[in-house]
Amino acid sequence: MAELAELEDPRAREVNQRHGDDHGVNLGKLRALAKRLKTQQELACRLWETDDTAARLLAILICRPKAFERDRLDVMLREARAPKVHDWLVNYVVKKNPHSEELRLAWSADPDPVVASAGWALTTERVTKKPEGLDLARVLDVIEAEMKNAPDRLQWAMNHCLAQIGIEHAEHRARAIDIGERLEVLKDYPTPPGCTSPYAPIWITELVRRQHEK
Repeated sequence: MAELAELEDPRAREVNQRHGDDHGVNLGKLRALAKRLKTQQELACRLWETDDTAARLLAILICRPKAFERDRLDVMLREARAPKVHDWLVNYVVKKNPHSEELRLAWSADPDPVVASAGWALTTERVTKKPEGLDLARVLDVIEAEMKNAPDRLQWAMNHCLAQIGIEHAEHRARAIDIGERLEVLKDYPTPPGCTSPYAPIWITELVRRQHEK
């Protein structure tokens, strides 16, 4: 914790706080520290219990993802206040855990929109890497019915799933684009030059074009 405190940078904190993350540690320096520590599950658990955002990010980097029980991951997700902690926990830990599918189903149906967004992130992972057994038409039905009025974090996760269905599955591409055009979610999102818009019709079209160029 003393070493993390020494890495505190007011400029980094200012940037991070714009995204809802209450810490001031440069992520490159955090990753370098994690690389030095290597995997230490017990230390990771102790760091998590501090409730400090930088410490929790470090915990995620040095933990053993497959070592967590299902209920422990459920509690950790609900404790993850900062968006970056939430995202890293889902992407670096839950996706590698044997309980990920069980948690995907439970979280997707959770009344807490932030928890539900984690379920959608796991669904997007399956859409991309393991779509067998997923009813993609049914997933699109839910997105069509619920995405427009979903809270921000949940809406963003559902929109990502919509885009990935359109990008990865040609048979559903026209419908995915049509849903995006009708709902107009993130249509006016400010996109820096050189970056792809998160508006699903543009996102899908651009990524498919790149795939065809390869």
